[in-house]
Amino acid sequence: MRPRTNPFEKRKKELARKDRQKKKAERRDIRDRERADRPVGGADEDPDIAGIVPGPQPPAEET
Repeated sequence: MRPRTNPFEKRKKELARKDRQKKKAERRDIRDRERADRPVGGADEDPDIAGIVPGPQPPAEET
């Protein structure tokens, strides 16, 4: 025999699911807006190595 589900518990679960979906959509919207506001970098320039000069480096200053 199958146990009966409490309709109030089911409603609480549905509301919690809707709330999680709403929060997730808000986070997604914020992330999309931030991504659109981000400056567009050059496709051929890696931000991790931007400004690094290849070749021998000047000697470190001694203090």
